[in-house]
Amino acid sequence: MMKTQQKAHKNTTKRFKNMATRAHSHDAKKPQFTDPAVQDVLSRITGLELQKVFRPIKRELKLPSYKLMTDEQLNQAINNASEQAKKLLQMPLVLPERKPIDDVLSEDPFLAGMDTAKYVFTDITYNVPHRLFKCFQKFGDVGERDRLVQVYFPKEGRKLTPYHIFKEENLKMVFSMDRHEDVLDLCLVQFEPDSSDYIKVHMSTYEDLDKHGKYDLLRSTRHFGGLAWYLVNARRVDGLIVDMLKRDLLQDAVSLVSLFHMVHPHSESAQEAALQQATGADLLKVRLGFPYNKSTYTIVFF
Repeated sequence: MMKTQQKAHKNTTKRFKNMATRAHSHDAKKPQFTDPAVQDVLSRITGLELQKVFRPIKRELKLPSYKLMTDEQLNQAINNASEQAKKLLQMPLVLPERKPIDDVLSEDPFLAGMDTAKYVFTDITYNVPHRLFKCFQKFGDVGERDRLVQVYFPKEGRKLTPYHIFKEENLKMVFSMDRHEDVLDLCLVQFEPDSSDYIKVHMSTYEDLDKHGKYDLLRSTRHFGGLAWYLVNARRVDGLIVDMLKRDLLQDAVSLVSLFHMVHPHSESAQEAALQQATGADLLKVRLGFPYNKSTYTIVFF
């Protein structure tokens, strides 16, 4: 099994090396979060710890159920649990922040000050997939559109006024309790992936995790890939690499470095790795040979 894993990671390293080489060309585009190669490495380094994925959730107590199984049935149940866990670990979308709505249909100065309330005009034609909202006020924003959509198409768990937990002072308290995953789960419910609030909450969460080195809180969750992708784009993967090495996740660290070089093919470590034709643990030696953004670490390779 170890040989199979090493072979798979070796093939992955070669694939990333080829992609990094192509990225040097003028017409090459920067890899995106949804690219299959990116998703492959992010899914792999996320990990698959079944006990963490299926950990108990606080709910009404019920009597436990027991099943008697043969070895074959038990193996089948474990395989089914693994497949279900992979679905639960599917990463949320990472999108750029959407542009603000600045379309002005008309300006009527003589109506200014007519009323302090806002008036919303909506097309309520049955079975229309795209409806036009018109709001009579001085200024409008994207958040207002989200609230209107929530009124007409309620989403379970989402509030018209965001939860107070998303305020900066409250986030600090929640982070001190190591409830980063709960914050991100609630953020997925409350905000759209391309909203400024969604992006701001995720950035604050990732920054706190990186600052305190608490990466393992998101390992084997659907949010770990987003954390790794954020750090890769911010060019701050060294802390996560060292954390992986401390946990004997050597192949994950190699994959992360390969992803970093694919996203930043013109970085010093990527160019040096290409020059040395480095693969496997040699990639780590090249990457860790450059200055850190954080404290200095000493890594010994045998």
